[in-house]
Amino acid sequence: MQSNQYSVKVFETTISDEEEFKIFFDTNYTLFKDHLILIQGEISENIKNYLKDKKLQYLQNMNLPKGRSRKALEKEFERLEIESAVTKQMAEAEIKKLSNRLQNNLTVLDGMIRSGREINIDGDLLLLNRVNSGATIKTTGNLIITQVVEGAIRCNGSFMMLTASPKANIVFNNVEVDNSLLEDRLNRVELKNDEIIITPVLKKEINWAL
Repeated sequence: MQSNQYSVKVFETTISDEEEFKIFFDTNYTLFKDHLILIQGEISENIKNYLKDKKLQYLQNMNLPKGRSRKALEKEFERLEIESAVTKQMAEAEIKKLSNRLQNNLTVLDGMIRSGREINIDGDLLLLNRVNSGATIKTTGNLIITQVVEGAIRCNGSFMMLTASPKANIVFNNVEVDNSLLEDRLNRVELKNDEIIITPVLKKEINWAL
């Protein structure tokens, strides 16, 4: 596949007065001749012919994505840094608790599980990275994954902690878990009295009970 990416300048407007519209673009033609004109509302044949004669490219009644400002991007990076620090702190706390409380041969992995790879763990697993689409993790014990899961999970322990994307396929104790209950947040999935219980884990809730 051959593709190209362009940065396009867009001028969005509405037409309340056709003569005023044409005068505006006649006056500012040099400025807007390389823009994409986005017109919200009705466009008469008169205006369509005018735009064609002027060789102005236009779209009608479209919602185009808005670019983010530098300030917005800086805030996004700051948010990601905070979340990363919280995740690291949470992971460190869980390593300590799992090491002290569980006796199921705890395995700790920090590498990304890439597409096509299958991990089989006899015991508990703490994964400090993501699971890509097409990858599979199977564990007989408990499972904690600190980053997003897009692949397949088969866990037969008493609890899991993870965040799943719509691509993921999560099976906990032979029961498929609805992805919509696991999206966009860290979740604790537990088996209590033969019932699966899903509890969102808040960022501040670092010392949650096993």
